[in-house]
Amino acid sequence: MTEAATPSPNASPDPRPRPQYGEYASPEEQQARIRQPDVTWALETGQASPAEAPAVAPTAVAPPLGAAPATPDASARPQRSRAIDRIVTFALLAYGLVNVISAFPAMVDYVAYTDTMFEILGLDVELSDPSGGRPWGIAAALVLAFGWLLTALLAWVNLRRGRLSWWIPLVGGIVFTFVAAMLILVPIMNDPAVWDALVGTVR
Repeated sequence: MTEAATPSPNASPDPRPRPQYGEYASPEEQQARIRQPDVTWALETGQASPAEAPAVAPTAVAPPLGAAPATPDASARPQRSRAIDRIVTFALLAYGLVNVISAFPAMVDYVAYTDTMFEILGLDVELSDPSGGRPWGIAAALVLAFGWLLTALLAWVNLRRGRLSWWIPLVGGIVFTFVAAMLILVPIMNDPAVWDALVGTVR
């Protein structure tokens, strides 16, 4: 086997044009390249063919330690509970508003209010000082109105913060109704004739 001679610097350049790919290849080499196009692509680009490249499996992101596995309806539950809480809260506020509107004129007209109360209780009695009870009736009506406004404001702020709010109208209605009832009863309890009638009924 003879060694290839090193071209001399003074040698004339090869007059033939630079060969294109496969021009000087033997028929066997050309046939091999045709049968394996991936090899040709790899030789031209210097990279592994896409068919031979190892497939990278997608990596699963592990949940943080201590975190419960997410369920499909995990995010829907808080939204559903908030919607139910909002509906119940507004329903209780509407019920309280109807009661305040219906009770306000009755409490302002204290004499008519007490006469209706005595009739329901089966008492044949009247207030000794009807005009003295009117301020107490007005005060009771104002307590109910102010109580409803305060309750509605607290419930609205609580809803905006995403907190449970249905209990606010319930507690507010109980508290302010009790205070208004105590104000209504002050003139009745201080009237001897009405008090004697009440005691006689109990006996």
